[in-house]
Amino acid sequence: MELIGSTQTATYARPKTSNFLPAISTLASSYKNFQPALTANQNANTPWRTNTYFRTGSAIPSIMSISQRDNLELVRANTMFYPSNRTALNTRYTPDDWFKSNYSNYRESESSRNSAERLRRDTIRLIQDREQLTRRTQENTSRNLGERLNDISFWRSELHHEIDNMVTEIAALNEVKRRLERALAETEGPLQMSQECLFHREKRMSIDLVHDDVEKDLIKEVEVIKSCQERMRRNLDKAIAQLASNRACQHELERDLNDKVTAQRIDNRCHQMRNTSDGISYYRGIERLDPFLSLPDSWSKFTDDNILHSQSERAASHKLRDEIEVLLNTTSNEMWNQFNTVNVAFTNRISEMAEAKNSLQTHLAKTLQEIFQTEMLIEALKKAIRDKESPLKVAQTRLEERIRRPNVELCRDNPHHRLVIEVREIEDTIHKLRERLMEAENTLQNLVKTKVALEHDISVKANSLFLDQEKCMSMRKSFPSTPRLVGYT
Repeated sequence: MELIGSTQTATYARPKTSNFLPAISTLASSYKNFQPALTANQNANTPWRTNTYFRTGSAIPSIMSISQRDNLELVRANTMFYPSNRTALNTRYTPDDWFKSNYSNYRESESSRNSAERLRRDTIRLIQDREQLTRRTQENTSRNLGERLNDISFWRSELHHEIDNMVTEIAALNEVKRRLERALAETEGPLQMSQECLFHREKRMSIDLVHDDVEKDLIKEVEVIKSCQERMRRNLDKAIAQLASNRACQHELERDLNDKVTAQRIDNRCHQMRNTSDGISYYRGIERLDPFLSLPDSWSKFTDDNILHSQSERAASHKLRDEIEVLLNTTSNEMWNQFNTVNVAFTNRISEMAEAKNSLQTHLAKTLQEIFQTEMLIEALKKAIRDKESPLKVAQTRLEERIRRPNVELCRDNPHHRLVIEVREIEDTIHKLRERLMEAENTLQNLVKTKVALEHDISVKANSLFLDQEKCMSMRKSFPSTPRLVGYT
């Protein structure tokens, strides 16, 4: 607050405290009698303050008697200029200190204004820069979302195409599988006929109960039919497994496609979001969450691997279908050829039946020799089977040891595939050797029976003729056609 009308040299005007002014004690000796000068200076500096002029004039009237002026001077002299009275009054600053204080305030004011103006300019520039940065960042994010949507659309189309191809392949494989099942069912009739022929020929008496060409061909026919059935069953199992793999691939593709559809819907909604959109809100700390399961490379690789796996399964399925087609034609031809061979053998056997009596001794000698060789073969087969046990143990032990590999090291690598192939090859070898052992034992048994039969009378030939000509050949007048054997009907 400003005191209007009071003199600057009044005794009650206390000086302002300031940190930059010198100590009061250093200024005590610098005070002089500057009362008139200050009064004149004040009146000279403020001529425009009329109130101040008149108030000052009213404090010290100009019209005063000489005696009054003398008394006033005496009082002022007694009051102001004695050192003992000076210390009792408030200490005053010099004019230089006053001007310095003003200049310091000017400089501080100007510095504060400059700082405020600089802060204002920097703040406006910061706001503009951050606004542009935010806009660019949002545009880049929208562009990235658009690129992401394009990537998702591309993989969606690829998945759609692959799913359509897989559905077509599954349908084709299903049709081939049904044909294979029908062809397998058609082989039951010829197998039963061959087995009944073998059964009837077992009724031959005495010397005619030999292991002749007819029986061999019948056994071979049974083996051919069983082999065909075994291959059909094996391929049928492969077809079932391949169908399961195809459906698993289809399921993975459809799940990936559903995930792509969901992701595309979410990213499309995010891509269309604007600052004025509805539903936007704060989610504090959401940028620090890391629930992600993949990176862009692993994301695209996942779908690419699914498609590649599906393509691989489709190729395997197509290859299996071709193999089944070839198998159906091959088995049909094999069974027909063997059927004709057996019929020819029967015809020859019937014609030879009359000549059998003259060659009994010869057949007996040959049978004895065959018995000996068959026994040697059985021993050789048993030894061969025993020799395969150690390699089988080694291969299975290796497989068992490699199963204990930890975590991702439990890889289905080439050594694993090779060990599995080795085990299967050894087991298949043992199986074949055992089959041959059984055949050899059956042959030995038949040879023994033949040896005994050769010692019987020729009278049983009539019975043998009846069995071969009436029983067997009457059943073999019909055989499934080729279309039925390949599964079309």
